[in-house]
Amino acid sequence: MPELPEVEVTRRGIAAPLAGARVQALRLGKPLRWPLGREPAGFAGLTVGDITRRGKYLWLPLAGSAGPAGGLLLHLGMSGSLALRAEPGEPGPHDHFDLVTDRGTLRLNDPRRFGAVVWSASLDEAPAATLLARLGPEPFDPELTAQRFHAALQARRAPIKGLLLAGEAVVGAGNIYACEALFQAGIHPALRADRISLPRADRLLAAVRQTLSRALALGGSTLRDFSDVHGASGAYQAEAAVYGREGQPCPRCAAPVKRRVMAQRSTYFCASCQKR
Repeated sequence: MPELPEVEVTRRGIAAPLAGARVQALRLGKPLRWPLGREPAGFAGLTVGDITRRGKYLWLPLAGSAGPAGGLLLHLGMSGSLALRAEPGEPGPHDHFDLVTDRGTLRLNDPRRFGAVVWSASLDEAPAATLLARLGPEPFDPELTAQRFHAALQARRAPIKGLLLAGEAVVGAGNIYACEALFQAGIHPALRADRISLPRADRLLAAVRQTLSRALALGGSTLRDFSDVHGASGAYQAEAAVYGREGQPCPRCAAPVKRRVMAQRSTYFCASCQKR
């Protein structure tokens, strides 16, 4: 599943080329998770503004001659990826959305169709506001201090791995990145969140930020479907310390890396290095 690094890599790939682009047409293929919410013909003539990201959502603001006209909220779902092409060719069976502009065509390919493209009048109105309401703080937000992060953990009795995946204490630590951050911080994934001390919460937040920063530098992770807007795969998975390395030696202590299913996701950890 594309997580925060992959979505941010995508945003960086389309933000500059599409800024100021004029929409010529919008094409829909097979239905995605939610309906678009506006007739496709109504997008012609609108101009794309500064593309932003919130969690795993991309916001494409659109303006008309009379001012802001709302925008499109995009989610890549489980298997989606965006490509920006001058000549995209005819859409294939898994190409479910085209935004045709004078700077090229932005195309969403999503084999499993869990992605979404939804029109909203603004980020502060439904449906965008509803979809974004439960997201936790951004990982690189300077207002997310260790104290604030620790307070969020103290309010929950769930295992820390599940809490990271839920994205309520901090967004962006998807499965591979949660496993890696917990390993860096030396915290067992099954440890209850409310039993994590402030110093350990500080280490975990730093590990989340370090892990996500490294993933961004490497173009994200490609485990199955993800590619950036130019078709390139991410490379972070190749240097993961524990993720996908069941039975292999821990890079710190050489004990075999273990795998356990937690929160319905495969969880990789070192039982020797990561303490409860």
